[in-house]
Amino acid sequence: MSMVYEQSTRVVLVPHWLSAADRDALAVSIEAALTRADLPATTADRLVDVLTELHVARARDVVWPSSTARVRLVTGWDPDTLPVRLSAMELACTLSLPELTPPVRAALTGGRSL
Repeated sequence: MSMVYEQSTRVVLVPHWLSAADRDALAVSIEAALTRADLPATTADRLVDVLTELHVARARDVVWPSSTARVRLVTGWDPDTLPVRLSAMELACTLSLPELTPPVRAALTGGRSL
């Protein structure tokens, strides 16, 4: 697992390897949550960042396909599995969503309950 340190914000981004189905379900859950009037603005901001990262993960794979391909080859993961890099705050906001489906929650937590 390769973590990325954002120098300007001092935030560590941890990759969560998600299938295309998990990424799609995550996007649907976040989009549903963003329509709620009771969603705090700070949570909404973090969730928008997660949606952006879902798009960036796909773009990263198009531009630099070999790094993710090597990981998928070694692990035996499906070709549609990509790393979605999230900060601890983005992950916490995502996991706080009641809209999040159990399979996506398990994919984000590695099966651990948080």
